Amino acid sequence: MNLFSKNKNIIVKKEPLVTRILEFILGCFVVALSYNLFIAPNGIVPGGVGGLAIIVNKITGADNAITIFILNIFLLLLSLILLGKEKTRASILGSILFPIMVKLTENLNVWLQIDTSNVLLSSVSGAILFGLGAGLIFRAGFTTGGTDIINQIISKYLKITLGKSMLLSDGLIVIGSVFIFGIKHMLYSMLALYIISLISDRVVLGISDSKMFLIVTDKDEEVKEYILEKLNHGVTIFKGKGGYKRENENVLMAVLPTKEFTLLRDGINKIDKNVFYIITDTYEVFGGE
Repeated sequence: MNLFSKNKNIIVKKEPLVTRILEFILGCFVVALSYNLFIAPNGIVPGGVGGLAIIVNKITGADNAITIFILNIFLLLLSLILLGKEKTRASILGSILFPIMVKLTENLNVWLQIDTSNVLLSSVSGAILFGLGAGLIFRAGFTTGGTDIINQIISKYLKITLGKSMLLSDGLIVIGSVFIFGIKHMLYSMLALYIISLISDRVVLGISDSKMFLIVTDKDEEVKEYILEKLNHGVTIFKGKGGYKRENENVLMAVLPTKEFTLLRDGINKIDKNVFYIITDTYEVFGGE
């Protein structure tokens, strides 16, 4: 089995636009549901424009959905000026739909009557639901606008990565919540933000059902035969050069199901006691025979 397909006529089809839009709408609904059932009622501020709206609501009593909408419109105008039409266009749909969903779901807690008096439990439950919805939105190729626009602006003008700009903007919002809700709620907010990130990543990437091995060994022929003959999996060989000894050596790459990775790990350890290998999660494998 080869890990790289030799058929160059294979085309990977993306999900139809209608499917992606439906997934996006569902994601917005799930995020809004979490926001109104668990996040906002308990003063949990998981960053973003939604978090700012919770702070503004606590200070002024302003409606969360209206605050989110106003902030999003302002940020869209700012994006148009600083980022241009192309990047602004990608944020329009989410900037409008998300506050609408927040408004539509704001009274669902009256009908569902969920007990949210336990703040820790509400933080965890809300974050899991929020992360699920956010993951659906990201997987569909959309965003909800808001601080995503701020992150792009910060990244562009401060010359830092999007990851660092997200940490900066969301971090400031979460830390700022301590002055309104207290340190305990800020810690709950940090926990929620972490869980949201974790769950949304899992939704976007999926659960890893394969492992990839990168193997450097003096007994590369024996390891190759073990993978091919004993485990019945493919292996690809790269030419490498050691950075310290500057010696030429082969690097073996193999991908196999997670349930079998211990067989390969233990097998190569028996073949070569001095083997060097890296094992990583693999979320998608395409091609091969």
